[in-house]
Amino acid sequence: DDIVVKLLSVDPSNYKDAPTEAIRRILSQLQPDLEPIPKGQLLPLDKIESIRMGTTVSTNALLERRGERCALITSKGWRDVLLIGMQARPDIFDLSITKLPFLYDEVIEVDERITQYQSVVSPRRPVPKDDASVVTNTTTGETIEILRRPDPAVVSKQLDVLWRKEIRSIAIAFVHSYLWGEHEDIVAKIARDKGFEVSVSSTLQPMIKLVSRANSSIADAYLTPVTRRYIESFGSGFEGGIEAFGNKLLFMQSDGGLCTWNNFSGLRAILSGPAGGVVGYSRTCYDQDRGSPLIAVDMGGTSTDVSRYAGKLEHVFEATTAEVTDANLVLGRLLPEHFPKIFGPNENEGLDIEASRNLLDQLTQEINSGQSDDLSMEQVAAGFLRIANEAMCRPIRTLTEARGFECASHHLVMFGGAGGQHACSIAMTLGIRRIIIPRLSSLLSAYGMALADVVCEMTEPAAFILSNAKDQEAISSRMSALVHKAELDLRSQGFPPDRVSSESYLNCRYHGSSTQLMIETPQDGDYEKTFFEEHKREFGFNLSERSILVDDIRVRAVGKSVGQETRSPYKDFDEAKRRSCNIGRFEKKKVYFDGPGWIDTAVVPLQELSRGEQVQGPAIIFDDTQTILVEPTHLATSLPEHIVIDLVEENVIERKIDLRDLEHMDPVQLSVYGHRLMGIAEQMGDILRKISISINIKERLDYSCAIFAADGDLVANAPHIPCHLGAMSHAVRHQARIHGDTLDEGDVLISNHPAAGGSHLPDLTVITPAFHGGKIIFWTAARAHHADIGGIRAGSMPPFSKELWEEGAQMKSFKLVKSGKFDEEGITKILSEDPAKYPGCSGTRTLSDVVQYYMHAMMRTAENAVRDLLRHVHKKFGGKPLEAMDWLDDGTALQLKIDIDQEDGSAVFDFTGTSAQVYGNLNTPTAILYSAIIYVLRSLIVSDLPLNQGCLTPIKVIVPPGSLLAPNDEVAVCAGNVESSQRVTDVIIKAFQACAASQGGCNNLTFGVGPREVDGKKVDGFGYYETIGGGAGAGPDWDGQSCVHVHMTNTAIGDVEMTERVYPVIIHQFSRREHTGGAGRHRGGDGCIRDIEFTEDLDVAILSQRRVVPPYGMAGGEPGVVGANSWLKRTSDGKDWTRINLGGSNQCHMTKGDHILIHTPGGGGYGVPGTVDDRLDEEVYRRSVVAPTRANGSVASFRAAQMSG
Repeated sequence: DDIVVKLLSVDPSNYKDAPTEAIRRILSQLQPDLEPIPKGQLLPLDKIESIRMGTTVSTNALLERRGERCALITSKGWRDVLLIGMQARPDIFDLSITKLPFLYDEVIEVDERITQYQSVVSPRRPVPKDDASVVTNTTTGETIEILRRPDPAVVSKQLDVLWRKEIRSIAIAFVHSYLWGEHEDIVAKIARDKGFEVSVSSTLQPMIKLVSRANSSIADAYLTPVTRRYIESFGSGFEGGIEAFGNKLLFMQSDGGLCTWNNFSGLRAILSGPAGGVVGYSRTCYDQDRGSPLIAVDMGGTSTDVSRYAGKLEHVFEATTAEVTDANLVLGRLLPEHFPKIFGPNENEGLDIEASRNLLDQLTQEINSGQSDDLSMEQVAAGFLRIANEAMCRPIRTLTEARGFECASHHLVMFGGAGGQHACSIAMTLGIRRIIIPRLSSLLSAYGMALADVVCEMTEPAAFILSNAKDQEAISSRMSALVHKAELDLRSQGFPPDRVSSESYLNCRYHGSSTQLMIETPQDGDYEKTFFEEHKREFGFNLSERSILVDDIRVRAVGKSVGQETRSPYKDFDEAKRRSCNIGRFEKKKVYFDGPGWIDTAVVPLQELSRGEQVQGPAIIFDDTQTILVEPTHLATSLPEHIVIDLVEENVIERKIDLRDLEHMDPVQLSVYGHRLMGIAEQMGDILRKISISINIKERLDYSCAIFAADGDLVANAPHIPCHLGAMSHAVRHQARIHGDTLDEGDVLISNHPAAGGSHLPDLTVITPAFHGGKIIFWTAARAHHADIGGIRAGSMPPFSKELWEEGAQMKSFKLVKSGKFDEEGITKILSEDPAKYPGCSGTRTLSDVVQYYMHAMMRTAENAVRDLLRHVHKKFGGKPLEAMDWLDDGTALQLKIDIDQEDGSAVFDFTGTSAQVYGNLNTPTAILYSAIIYVLRSLIVSDLPLNQGCLTPIKVIVPPGSLLAPNDEVAVCAGNVESSQRVTDVIIKAFQACAASQGGCNNLTFGVGPREVDGKKVDGFGYYETIGGGAGAGPDWDGQSCVHVHMTNTAIGDVEMTERVYPVIIHQFSRREHTGGAGRHRGGDGCIRDIEFTEDLDVAILSQRRVVPPYGMAGGEPGVVGANSWLKRTSDGKDWTRINLGGSNQCHMTKGDHILIHTPGGGGYGVPGTVDDRLDEEVYRRSVVAPTRANGSVASFRAAQMSG
């Protein structure tokens, strides 16, 4: 029989190490005739066949920043690769741009570099035969060029410096090392000879993208020493120490496979615990014959892991949730008297229900003070649980619906300590009809380790075309070699051949796309057909005219464990003689349910249920390790190894609401609908990114998705690009006005014209109406930047455009899809090129008037929060108007005066005094001005509030017609969206005195070439566009972040390895521009340095601001340093460069060997340098505004309340 021992993970007053203590207790139980083994005595290994462990040591070290001091070794010019990352900020509304601290202490740049010899867009460069600097035998077969080799003597001296600083662990990540790791190997050997622990990126993760590979290697260097010390410490509790274990000690890896202790590393351990649970439910709950797909929720007290299983392991998504124990306890859903008494100094105390009641009572009083209708403590607790359950359903929908799987077609597996209490509620929310709970649900992660296999996984990068016959032979050969190598590794661990098997995969994508699908080797060997099927299911279409590329070859060899057989819950259910249980024999207790309130509920010991007995809810089924809540009318069936709960339709609570009453809205339902609507917007963005073939969308993430009410007002958005989100409502309202009731189901509109709510012409907006009962009840829209839509320059961002027609194709309104049919001919005629793929603004649902009600309620909540903010601002400034002024680099004035009405919390934003529209492209469509206003207002409210049109309801905007901020329809505007918008935002922030100015632009770089003839053949042209981060402004209690995008944009930047693979460039440097942030009590963030060399002749353009007027400081802080753009023009002899200042905006034709060198501005400082922080007692901009959403039980309140307990 199984022996179950459950201990607290950390209990230093009773034992040093929980796993060792558990083994001691089990060994003592197995020898009842002998004295128990005393604590602290070395444990014998002779009676132990195998120990299988998962560990949170690495995870905790990562979360708590308690890893090993380490250093990053990288290529020259890339010391700040992890500081910059993808340059996007984590929270678009956080002015302080809070980031996690770095894992490394030091960085060393090694003077080495390799690059791609040929690019995807220009593959014509001939490969020389006898050039030692050109290497063709790379891991993928692609050709590289060695620009510089590392000098071992110099590297040795650099490592000596680290050693003197007492750093003993290093990570090595060189540019393009996934292709050719020789330079990394040279440095690794020198380091190991000196005694360093070394993590090599090309060995750990031989895949393209420097940023992710460097992150993985530094995480390994940071965590592996800690993990190994723990393993050695664990081994010290046994006779003979760790070396005596041999292959007896196995650890669960993040991929769900076991490995021996000496092969276990910090990087492989991060998801060790959750991986055990995935293996546990896949082995105990999935039936291969039935094939019913499973969604599993591993719910602990503070975090939740969500995964899907349909015959093979898939990705695990982790969704952090708040502590829910207090709410469950107060509502009677936990049984303190039956809960293990393992708390307190003597391990004999249970749960403290009075402490939970006191906490919830205080919170109820706080909530009721902010609204007219009082809630009971039970209603507050139940509301928290509903919101928590809805929050958990968002990643589940992402894992299913966003990938083409119907959520309701799955069965739900719940496990973990809190899983049983939430199973019915989550299943009802998702529309799932059956729940499976393993009898060892709270121990399933540990049980899964007992069932897991030993795994050896190997991956190699590749660069093959799937349909190419020669490449198919190479794929087969390399896959066979990997299989042999992986299986040999397992046989060396003692596995006989009959217990070793392997699975092989190809990581495939369409040419031009970056979305990869891992395709397991099909039985018929037809990878192409399988790829088509998977792509069609997940995205709804295929690109049959495009080649399928193979990026990686992966092999997973499995050493089958010999263990106990598991039972199928489906077969057991069919074979069981099901009968009703006489629940009258069990005790009853009051349990609170949402709707009916307190109900007498049977309390059923699990061990007293025989096979086939059925318990109808309400009931609580419990044993020593788990508590399962069966909600009213649902039916639980007891099986040998499982509890199966079937949901009954009658358990539906209809909440009647007055659709005209926005003052007495249900705060819980408001938060639930907020989660659902934002979840739809997030799914739209995920699909758009995955199906895109544009680098601006798939890599730079220059897109936004949102949901709008029937009148076009913004309701909910995914956290994308701020300058899009506020402006898109103008575009939607424009289409609603001109089309009225003429649209039909299946119609989709496209627009980009500034007069129709557009930002600039490259930003195309696709708008889809959602119908119910023949009427439009809401709209979805997606806006994305396209690299080239025509105009006078490649990239459609000409620095010197004067009129709109120069910037590309114009569309005020065009019906892209008519009754479900894509009008390819029409859009081709407009763009004069192959149209972009339909970006999939789907995800619409058939919704009732209730949804529209809560859409308006969400806007009302935002409106009230803004009014509250403005009243506080009015009080802070003594009722005086807020005024600010700034100038663009060309001298154009931006002027703002804000008058706040203290009575109703409204404000007038008056931009009178702003200069007239310019003969250039800095003109800013009024829709962009509204984006800047709504962004600033939302950023000043520090609570979990969705950005929506309600933020603008209290605001009146005055803009002089014909000014820079209200230009006519014909003038050029492309820089208004990306540059003037940032400057307007700085002016609004300056008026509120919230923080110093940030870099004040996007630093827009474009390069490319038009179609041309090469060797008598017509060659397509190409265009590339990127924006570059800089310094953020400092604030009252924060230093400005360096090298980030600020305010109105948040696009990522393409990874150096992807960019050099696709385009004919070498990016020599992308680093922090030190000492460019303004001085102050809090210093402004530094700008960036980006140095790009062109390896063929190209047209290049730069469009930027803050090259003349510096970013202002605030409250005595000094301004940031202005930026600079330079052309390094190679001299005629090819030995040197001449430096030419390009100014803020310019265009030129650069030849092979020329560089563009971009220095972006720093942010302004805050406060007089050298002074002490003397913040006001009432700080307006860094406090949590008590808005109705928060006071009425939003996710933010829920988290804050639970964390306080």
